[in-house]
Formats: sequence, structure tokens, C-alpha cells
Amino acid sequence: MKKQLLALFSFVLGIVSLNGQTTAMQMSGLDCNGNAMDVFADLNAGKAVVLFYYMPNCGSCPPHALRIQSMVNNVMSTYPGMVTGYAFPFQNTTTCAYSQSWVTNNNLNFYAPMDSGAASVAYYGGFGMPTVVLLGGLDHRVMFSTQNITVSDTTIMRDSILNLFATGVNTLPGFISSFKAFPNPANASVQIELDVTKAAMIKLEVVNILGEIVEVVYNAQTAPGLFRKEIVTDGYPNGRYFIRVTSDGEVSNQSFSVVH
Repeated sequence: MKKQLLALFSFVLGIVSLNGQTTAMQMSGLDCNGNAMDVFADLNAGKAVVLFYYMPNCGSCPPHALRIQSMVNNVMSTYPGMVTGYAFPFQNTTTCAYSQSWVTNNNLNFYAPMDSGAASVAYYGGFGMPTVVLLGGLDHRVMFSTQNITVSDTTIMRDSILNLFATGVNTLPGFISSFKAFPNPANASVQIELDVTKAAMIKLEVVNILGEIVEVVYNAQTAPGLFRKEIVTDGYPNGRYFIRVTSDGEVSNQSFSVVH
């Protein structure tokens, strides 16, 4: 009954922590692959963050993690690279080598392998098999958490992520009144036009559907007026890409395809 009430509460409000927490716990350092991780930096960049806490040898954990990964990959086909995932063992005795193998052997490439999850899973009220937490927003809020993940919970997580992005991540910065990319589909090149109403630092990147940066096109101070930039795409493989505009912490993506 308690878990049913928690699931209902998360569905109605879109924000719940099993231990009453409504804001994220900061975690930073290196993941088990030696890459830098910083939960608050992810959130400040407008990303959604999935924390997946598993028990070693838990047979039901990998299928749940795979279902969430599939949902996230679908979301990132529109919002590339804007969801980050971390996989933690629920205690501090599981080694990084095990966490790496758990991610690799279960084909869970979305998740960065972590160790020492006891403190954070306790903060979020765990542990169930698995415990899943979804974070988002510049206010570092807990958008969803559960100790008993279900198929419907994955849908709730998807809707929470899409709502987060629809209300901020893909909105043009206030001083950019228009953002055009043409032709689409492209062959040899894509023309970018931004109508900039005030001087600002603007970063333009091309990213692929996995959120990987293909090219940094521009990263400098821009004067007011019509900003134009050409992206040469004749060396890009056929496929779907995104032009990411970042300025003053705001992010906007526009998709285009390359067809040779």
C-alpha cells in the first residue's frame, strides 16, 4: 500500500523522494571509467539526471535499467546529450571493476558506472531492487523516485523529462529572436542564421543523436544583428544531427539531416 501511495503521489505531483527529499544530493569526482562527474553541473547545464541503484546479482535490475535506457535514447533523439545516467551499487563494498562489468555485460552504455552508493541511496530513502531517482532543473529538484520501478513509472519519467525540456531547455535565449538552419536536409553545407538583439557569448556545436560533439562551430562574443555561419557537412556521414546553441546557461537545439 505504501508503494502504491508513493507511485500515485509521484504521478500527481511529478516530484517525490522516498525519504522526503525534494532536492538533489551533490555528488562529484570520477566515475569508474575515470571520467569527471558532477551532478550539480549536469543539472546546471539543463540536463536531466537518472540515478540507478542496483544490488549485485539482482536479476530484475538489468531489465529495468534497459527499459529506462531505451526511453532515454528515444528522448535524446530530440534532445541529444541532455540526459545523464549513473549506475550505483547500493553499498560501498562493490568495486569499480564489478560496476564496470555490470554496465558492460548488460549493454547499459547510457549509465556511467559508479561505486560507493550507500550514502546517496540512503539520502533518497532506499534501498529497493532497484531504487531509481530522476533529477532535473536549475533548482536541483527530485522529479521522481521509487524503490519498485514499473513500466508505468518509466512513462512517468519520460513525461517528466519532456516537460522539463519543453519548459526551458529548448527555448531560445531571450536575446535571440530567431534561429534558422537551412537547407534541410543538407548535402555540402548548412547555413545558420541567428537574429541577436544584444551582445552575448554564443556557442554553436553540432552533435549527433548520441549527444556526442561532432564539431564546435563557434564560441565567441557576438555583436547585435544578424549572425550567419556556414557549417560544411560534405564530410559528415548520412544521418540526423543537431545544432546546439548555448548562451547564458540556456540551450536550444535544432535538428537537421545530412543526405549525400
